[in-house]
Amino acid sequence: MQERLQKVLARTGLGSRRHIETLIRAGRVQVDGKTAELGLKVTGRERIVVDGRAVAVRAEAPETAEVIVYHKPVGEICSRNDPQGRKNVFAALPRARGGRWISVGRLDISTAGLLLFTTDGELANRLMHPAQEIEREYAVRLLGQVTPGMLERLIQGVELEDGPARFTAIESSGGTGANRWYHVIIKEGRNREVRRLWESQGLTVSRLSRVRYGPVILERALRPGKTRSLNPDERRQLYHAAGLSVPEKAAPGTD
Repeated sequence: MQERLQKVLARTGLGSRRHIETLIRAGRVQVDGKTAELGLKVTGRERIVVDGRAVAVRAEAPETAEVIVYHKPVGEICSRNDPQGRKNVFAALPRARGGRWISVGRLDISTAGLLLFTTDGELANRLMHPAQEIEREYAVRLLGQVTPGMLERLIQGVELEDGPARFTAIESSGGTGANRWYHVIIKEGRNREVRRLWESQGLTVSRLSRVRYGPVILERALRPGKTRSLNPDERRQLYHAAGLSVPEKAAPGTD
């Protein structure tokens, strides 16, 4: 069976089909030593190279795309390769049965909480794309005095070094003295965005944990360093949030 090259590459997590089409137009994709053109179909047995790096692909979509939740502890990075040899999140994951794990977004080394992983590259790309406006909810412990004016500015929007940003919701969740807890929601995933928003108001984030990504919630029962599968309702809701149809045959997740 043959499929269009951009569809096959999108499943590997390299980007959306539109992004892959841009790479093909720019002459950055080669198939069996020749520069690829839009409309090319492949079987998955060809040697495909993107920006000089070989990419392992399969032409047929897996029938059993997997999605799991991982409770990331502080101290782990979200990259497979690190010159400093720090522990990465992939080392703690079970073996993927339907391909390779693709991380849905990232958390910095000092941030804990919910990470989604999937073998469905199209799902991962959709969940991370700003156009989908997928909510990410965080629990934040702050050091400093929070005023109503600060909260209003953070809802209305402030200018960061990479453009305007804001929280779509802020809710106080307790705390005493100089340490206060808040739950905040954002709809994009820029680098250290939650920390930088609070820092723009002169406040220090002393603890940060992601507790929800779209419809998927991090339960208290899932301990740091552990994974769990999505239940059928969560799978349906997650694919719906991404604007995709749920695969007809879904593998049970891995605990």
